[in-house]
Amino acid sequence: MKVILKRGAFPKKNVKINIGGSKSESNRLLILQAQFPDIFIENLSDSDDTKVLQEGLKISDGIVHVHHAGTAMRFLTAYFSAKDGVEITLNGSKRMQERPISILVDALKNLGADIEYLKNEGFPPLKIKGRNLQEKEVEINAHVSSQYISALMLIAPMLPEGLKITLKGEATSVPYIKMTLSLLENLGIEGVFKKNTITVSNLPQGKTSVEKIQNTKLTVESDWSSASYFYSLVALSENCEMTLGKFSEAVSAGSQESLQGDSALVQIYDALGVKTVFDASDKTISLSKKNIQLPDSLLLDLSNTPDLAQTIAVTCFGLGIGCKLTGLHTLKIKETDRLLALKNELEKLGATIQVDLNSLHLEKSSQIKSEQIIETYQDHRMAMAFAPLSLKANLIINDAEVVSKSYPNFWKDIEKTGVACEFS
Repeated sequence: MKVILKRGAFPKKNVKINIGGSKSESNRLLILQAQFPDIFIENLSDSDDTKVLQEGLKISDGIVHVHHAGTAMRFLTAYFSAKDGVEITLNGSKRMQERPISILVDALKNLGADIEYLKNEGFPPLKIKGRNLQEKEVEINAHVSSQYISALMLIAPMLPEGLKITLKGEATSVPYIKMTLSLLENLGIEGVFKKNTITVSNLPQGKTSVEKIQNTKLTVESDWSSASYFYSLVALSENCEMTLGKFSEAVSAGSQESLQGDSALVQIYDALGVKTVFDASDKTISLSKKNIQLPDSLLLDLSNTPDLAQTIAVTCFGLGIGCKLTGLHTLKIKETDRLLALKNELEKLGATIQVDLNSLHLEKSSQIKSEQIIETYQDHRMAMAFAPLSLKANLIINDAEVVSKSYPNFWKDIEKTGVACEFS
């Protein structure tokens, strides 16, 4: 399916969009729910990735296919390795079979896991025979992906003495590690992250067995990554106002704090002309256009928030300003090589852009080529990041259905704002 977006369909005022639950929080809580069945989860993400993880957790013998879901691949690799008696083949899409997993597998093997590569060394598919893992300490390279670390943290309650994780090198995407720690602590599972060491206990603090956790209700905060596309829409509009709902954890106590690192977009987009107002009573955030002098160029280190890189780069291009984004080394192993994909598609639109292994440098530009076809590379964030640019130029986005990976209702919600979408 492709979607044709027509320039000039500027967003309506006073639109309300309900953003679904955070995929990152949901997937972590599902792994914990598999260990503590009395957990009840509200506002669970409806993304494909979360559904894949849910279905995978139901299987104890056979094949689990995670398709493009990288988080599911990593979390299930750790979970099944520590689940005594299961025998699982964990497979994925062609792209998933190109995404490295040896750092996690090596760490799990050091804990006593039985994991076999079925095709290429260091990559899925994997054959996993679950065991009662007995080791209590492990080292892991922290620079490549925080999901490897979170995967280990989430199985710590399954181990006899919990787990001590020593991080080698500087950790990337630290807010996601802290998110995992906070969700564990919400269940009373003690965890400490100090310098280069993470320690997670095996049982809830003050509890004698996992059965003591009864009727625990945890609410998933709405997804800040999904909200970023509406921030972009407001930034690129002339005078737009919008309300985003279901940000319960962010605002329920009048707090503007969030477990999600991508909530940093509030400050980032403030510099791009978007004002955010939190309403604790309605559990919403309201966005409006500010009349400010934009910078000539934006300099940001996104090592803690790499999923915002595509949206920010496209927004800056649409605003006619430059940007230099660093801390992007993890983008090479995502659904696609996101840095190369961004370069390819922005250049079609007339951008001057350079990328390397860790950064992106977009030069200031004054015009945007219209009628261009944007390829998505089977990457949901490519489709959603480029959609707001339709306020500046006619666009065609190929394989638009890829958004279901994280945000199934994205195109319906974009249409609610007044953006004209034609599907074919």
